[in-house]
Amino acid sequence: MDNVQLLSMFAGVVVICLVAGLGFVFTKSAGSEAEQRLQDMTGRAAGGKVDAVAGMLMRPPAIDFSQSDFWSRWIPNPESLSKLYEQADVPFPFRRFMMIVGVLAFLGGLVAFAFKLPLLLIPICAAVLGVLPFLWLNHRKQRRVRKFIDAMPQAVELIGRALRAGHGLASGMHLVAEEMKGPIADEFGRVFEEQNLGVPIELALRGMADRIPVMDVRFFVIAVIVQRSTGGDLAEVLDKIGKLIRQRFELQGHVRALTAEGRLSGVVLLALPPGLLAFLSMSNYGYISVLFTTPVGTKMLLITAGLQILGALSIKKIVAIKV
Repeated sequence: MDNVQLLSMFAGVVVICLVAGLGFVFTKSAGSEAEQRLQDMTGRAAGGKVDAVAGMLMRPPAIDFSQSDFWSRWIPNPESLSKLYEQADVPFPFRRFMMIVGVLAFLGGLVAFAFKLPLLLIPICAAVLGVLPFLWLNHRKQRRVRKFIDAMPQAVELIGRALRAGHGLASGMHLVAEEMKGPIADEFGRVFEEQNLGVPIELALRGMADRIPVMDVRFFVIAVIVQRSTGGDLAEVLDKIGKLIRQRFELQGHVRALTAEGRLSGVVLLALPPGLLAFLSMSNYGYISVLFTTPVGTKMLLITAGLQILGALSIKKIVAIKV
């Protein structure tokens, strides 16, 4: 089999996998169809905030442990993965996500086989592409948490003003869900809907703290729980929490400014070896071909990649100062 036939087969398999992946991504699931029928019966608009909150409440867990889901048997830590999936607020089912993982892993192994890489690198390439959706999942979670925290002082102060105006705590959270946008509105709207359905507000707030695992949210939840147990002026407490969060933001800005040089140096040092390797591959491939064609060269590449990862973790540990 010549190279032309091999590349043709590879291109055909890639196109088939891409078409199948797009089909899984854009096909409506049974859950979304059920939500649409409920929206039609209640007469709510598809883009309203209340519908988004209702969708979060109706969405089943990523991994159903009560029914011995397939993923609970084959995934090493399904509880953490299910929690991460919920924290990232992914709009499509978990089975579709795992299908994308499998397709990318298969493409990684196929690419390594098409370029005739050593057998040791084929599973490594498959694992590299297969882990990309999980990195995207973590990035989506971090971005959602960052948006939530950025709006947290305004939301806390809004609840405090609602309490001073004579409203209850639930009404204040409902006001945040209606007047604000993004994850802050979704999460407070979910707490409001859960307590409307009979869930104790303390448990609903603890659920929000689990979905947004940051210290500022824990401050807010603990303050509300303690006030409901012992009494006191909750509006004044919320004002102090909002001020504390703003001061933490200011301190974090100073820390990021002071560590900017270290972070930039880390980026340059980590990008230099692969950049130099790519430049030599294009300008003088024969000079570095021994790294890809000999067992010693392959081992050196693996050791270099491991040292790069170790160096990245060390630099991140040094410049990541918790406030």
